Amino acid sequence: KVRGPKPEDVIAYKDLDQKGAKDVSPLLNKLAVLKLNGGLGTTMGCVGPKSAIEVRDGQTFLDLTVQQIEYLNHVSGADVPLILMNSFNTDGDTSKIVQKYINHNVSICTFNQSRYPRFKTDSNLPLAQTSENKPGLWYPPGHGDLYESFANSGLLDQLIEEGKEWVFVSNVDNLGATVDPAILQHMADTGAEFVMEVTDKTKSDIKGGTLIDYDGQVRLLEIAQVPKAHVDDFKRVKKFKIFNTNNLWISLKAIKRLVASQKFDLDLIVNHKTTDDGTAVIQLETAVGAAIKHFDGAHGINVPRSRFLPVKSTSDLFLVTSDLYLLENGELRLNPKRTFKTVPVVKLGDHFKKVADYLSRFKTPPQILELDHLTVTGDVSFSSDVTLEGTVIIVANHGAHIDIPRGSILNDKVVSGDLRLLDH
Repeated sequence: KVRGPKPEDVIAYKDLDQKGAKDVSPLLNKLAVLKLNGGLGTTMGCVGPKSAIEVRDGQTFLDLTVQQIEYLNHVSGADVPLILMNSFNTDGDTSKIVQKYINHNVSICTFNQSRYPRFKTDSNLPLAQTSENKPGLWYPPGHGDLYESFANSGLLDQLIEEGKEWVFVSNVDNLGATVDPAILQHMADTGAEFVMEVTDKTKSDIKGGTLIDYDGQVRLLEIAQVPKAHVDDFKRVKKFKIFNTNNLWISLKAIKRLVASQKFDLDLIVNHKTTDDGTAVIQLETAVGAAIKHFDGAHGINVPRSRFLPVKSTSDLFLVTSDLYLLENGELRLNPKRTFKTVPVVKLGDHFKKVADYLSRFKTPPQILELDHLTVTGDVSFSSDVTLEGTVIIVANHGAHIDIPRGSILNDKVVSGDLRLLDH
């Protein structure tokens, strides 16, 4: 039953008519941008919403997003609003943070997604005994909750009344998810109710959800839905060549119709977790992209890799803060001085896992225009003006410490052992 998507279910981005923001100004006036802003920065050792982490030149994910849309509105003369879907984990802090954008040329609205009770694995009974929001008892049920929560908030109806027709949805930590005029024009020309941006899978993307053909219908398949016996098949790049970037273009009226019909059944993802006190719990979650099966004319567009630039770890942060990217009007683009148009593979060890630790180990971001692969493990620190080229592997064994000296140029080098430098 499960096959790769039919050719007509995924079209190539290069086949779209390329447009500028001014070319599609009337369409931009019918667009809203929605960022999924429910996640915390805990995996990177930060407190509060992930969107508040500084990622480039002292600016946060949210700062860059506001800059992008403000510039878009300025260039096109349109009025594209920004909507944030918060969770109960991020809503309080986000409400305070957005106050600093009051004087910007961007209208910002927020709404909350639902909160669901965690269930005990052994009894299937909810952990929460009351509706009180105590830590650890409740969870946000994945971004598939967007449709119902969007409608319940009243914002969906409000946008439709204001003449908006489409919403561009993406993860707030994907720095490549900018408004693309060519895809917007494609939405208008085809009348498609749902377009999912996919991109070619590499070995680092083997866990990403993929589009499939299931009984003749286009569907999203997530790794959590794959039986253990078939996980290796799912990960094979040759079998499933694309993955979902979670950049989605959706018709607002179609969302309203489907929510009203109460036929919005999304595939459940069963997530097994453990609470701080060791209790095994179950979370039932859904993915926003799984709704592709419900929309008329839904299909994928195979976009360039540049439209998928997530920051999930300090290894990703290392890339986006480097000279590999140039920052213009809130948008990161690959430095044209880089010979290869692919991004280096970077693997930073546990000593770099938290943002504070990561920052303390780099005096300044290394220059990596000619870097192909970097692996760093152990207690390693970098002085200023370091250049990394080719394949560089730095390993400080247990109990050892390595200082990379100021002005070093490491080209296809393996560094190991113990190297300490003292300032004088």
